[in-house]
Amino acid sequence: MARRFDLIAIDLDGTLFDPAGAVSDENAAALHRAREAGLRITICTGRGLVECQHALDRIGQAEPVVVAGGSMIACPVRKRTLHRFSIDQDVVRHATRSVLAHGHPALVLKDPLEAGYDYLVVQGSDRIPIDPVTAWWFESMDVRVRYAASLDEDEHPEHTVRVGACGLSGTLARMKTELIESFGDSAMIHHFPAVVAPHHARTTEDGQTLHVLEVFDKDANKWSAIRKLAREWEIPDARIAAIGDEINDLPMIRGAGLGIAMGNAVKAVKESARRETLANTQSGVAHAIEKILSGEWG
Repeated sequence: MARRFDLIAIDLDGTLFDPAGAVSDENAAALHRAREAGLRITICTGRGLVECQHALDRIGQAEPVVVAGGSMIACPVRKRTLHRFSIDQDVVRHATRSVLAHGHPALVLKDPLEAGYDYLVVQGSDRIPIDPVTAWWFESMDVRVRYAASLDEDEHPEHTVRVGACGLSGTLARMKTELIESFGDSAMIHHFPAVVAPHHARTTEDGQTLHVLEVFDKDANKWSAIRKLAREWEIPDARIAAIGDEINDLPMIRGAGLGIAMGNAVKAVKESARRETLANTQSGVAHAIEKILSGEWG
């Protein structure tokens, strides 16, 4: 049977990862079978390279990966950035001011392979402390962080790829609305639940859930990065399959020849996908890959 796809793009959190942040044996084995069948595999994650390296090692990923929400393409073997969608400095400054005005430190993500560290945390003159999710993330992922009162202390503005914040969903929703009104189509903005932290870190004492807000360059998303890789490999859009679960997966779910929603995906992803696989608690990636390899999903 002729192969219908040449590339499978796979999200990590909520997709390849189970709820504990691990890759199941079933998913790892399915990726191996897909490679043996001649398919290319790329990982497309909101995490930076250092934040997902353990998973890439687990699945033997040697080909380029899409990291930081699509703002960078990196080589997991040589630990080099292959392409970067740097964010406009006017957008960085405006987004940082907005985040600080709402009482949160701005999490300015860098290209660490150029800047030498992962995050510049801009805390303002009042030195606003980081939230429990961010504190847990920095410690558990061993990311390199610099703290600053203002962006004036940023020695590498050209290496910024994202401005983020973590806070209550209602606050971040208002912040997102304000930023969209300010930027229009000149920036990519979204927010979603902080799902990877332990329950005690991502919820408040009264049970409210913490969310993550992210601001990117207008051209930076997972699908833009996937297409750049695919063009280099001479793979047309119709021969790309993409698997995801969250709002930041929508561009690749809509753009790929075969968009696949996880069983645990948010409503918008399920409505945009051509197929739905099992949940991440049931090794849904492995299920989808078997459907692709068998020719049942085309």
